Amino acid sequence: MSNQQQIAKTEEPASVRFTNRVIAEFSGGVGEIALSDFQRRLAQNYFIAADAALKNAEAARMRKPENRRDPVPVTWANVNLESVAQAVVAAARIGLDPMQKNHVALVPFKNNHTGKYELAFIEGYRGLELKAEKYALDMPTAVVVELVYSNDHFRVIKGDFRNPGDGYEFEIKNPFDRGELQGGFYFHYYENNPRKNKLVVMPLKEILKRKPAHASPEFWGGEKDIWEKDPQTGRNKKVGTEHVEGWFEKMCWKTVFRAAYNDLTIDSEKIDADYRRLKQLEQDYEAMAVAEEIAANANKTPIDIDDYQVSDAVGPAPNDPASYDTASEEPAQTSSQQANSNAGAPFDDGQSAFDFGEPVAAGDGPGF
Repeated sequence: MSNQQQIAKTEEPASVRFTNRVIAEFSGGVGEIALSDFQRRLAQNYFIAADAALKNAEAARMRKPENRRDPVPVTWANVNLESVAQAVVAAARIGLDPMQKNHVALVPFKNNHTGKYELAFIEGYRGLELKAEKYALDMPTAVVVELVYSNDHFRVIKGDFRNPGDGYEFEIKNPFDRGELQGGFYFHYYENNPRKNKLVVMPLKEILKRKPAHASPEFWGGEKDIWEKDPQTGRNKKVGTEHVEGWFEKMCWKTVFRAAYNDLTIDSEKIDADYRRLKQLEQDYEAMAVAEEIAANANKTPIDIDDYQVSDAVGPAPNDPASYDTASEEPAQTSSQQANSNAGAPFDDGQSAFDFGEPVAAGDGPGF
């Protein structure tokens, strides 16, 4: 076969190359092995999720002004396939399935050292539950998560010389009118060793501390900016705001749920290469997101200290139009917003620190 014929040879589809790399990683370099039906289905699910994530990220890249657009397209041709295949195998062995709600979200990011795109695997709250059940040092018999309202009866029983461990009394007196949300609690229950029972109470202010600074109003509720295209400039501009009811109570419950499972100690003897691989990718993504935000927003507007009041805020928010070009334009998506990885529906942006899960339409609720 001539060189020209070799060049003209049709390249294998991305799905085939992806599956072959995943099979190679499953085999561990010991030769070809037969994947189970479950493993093949997981590989297919990861390809579908990864392909959707790349397409969404590429659409977000193209929406940016050309002077702020990364020159490298977010396509399979520019993906570090070996790294992605390793992460897929690691996540699959843990039991995370991207097609299941709130297991794991795939977030593309560019590795500036290689110039290739990789995928961070961000655990949803159900993914945290699966991970804890596999790697926890001492998994409780049950993990109870509840919200408490003003009309409920809730009493803390603290472990002391009279009680072998923590406990509580909780009664919903009127399920149809529970009153105002007061907070929540989680309880680690150990059937065979009550002294290990642990109750943690989270007042509403503690829950709201964990709410992201730029949480999506489609999920947490609040005011949402309205943008329209300016026919004169051809650019989007903010024309007002609208109130969105959101899913505030469900997001509060999810926050307490994540705190409950993050509070379980991971056993270092149980940590395997799969767990370390996913944690390293997550750390790489977080470092990239910070660097990208600094590059995008630093030194944009000179300030005169005399004209500003000192506050705890550090500069404009990433989604604040004031942090972008001087023209009033709808801000481009940040990396955390590009986490609409599995669907084109609005994702719970700003939740990258603790609230990634399968994106769902706002009208369907936050993945419950």
